[in-house]
Amino acid sequence: MANLSSPLQQIKQFDVALCVSCNRLSRSFTLRNLFRLASRLGDGVFWYVLMISFLLQDGYDAVPAVLHMLIAGGTGTLLYKLIKGKTLRPRPFNVYPAITCVGKTLDQFSFPSGHTLHATVFCIVALSYYPGLFWLLVPFSAMVALSRPILGLHYPSDVLAGAALGALIAWGSFLFI
Repeated sequence: MANLSSPLQQIKQFDVALCVSCNRLSRSFTLRNLFRLASRLGDGVFWYVLMISFLLQDGYDAVPAVLHMLIAGGTGTLLYKLIKGKTLRPRPFNVYPAITCVGKTLDQFSFPSGHTLHATVFCIVALSYYPGLFWLLVPFSAMVALSRPILGLHYPSDVLAGAALGALIAWGSFLFI
């Protein structure tokens, strides 16, 4: 009988190797600071400013979009905290010496990436109301996602899981809101 853990081990090894490769990009002063900025803005600053700008630009007409973003984002927070509390996956820089942390952590666990989850949720929901912002929201969300392994804070699999969960939450929210 084949060793069932072998494919999982290969996936894990690929995940770590890709994380190490991404993290090497942080050796560049310019890239490190660019992705630190994306990460910091992805803490919520960008999204809250976006919601406020919707309200300032469109007044009451923006309320459904903003409430939808807040409800979907709140759902994302609850879900990712629940999952992080159950999986307890340590951050890559805490496990692998080849990975250097060059960003700030909000907690000690890595799975899933909350930054990526929220960037995906907010991007999808905002675009459903303001599709003309595609040029801004999609690249920014991608920068937030890329920042996580580049800064040594997450494995690529954490980022993929965060994006998948964020997409599920966003698309699911359209059924209820």
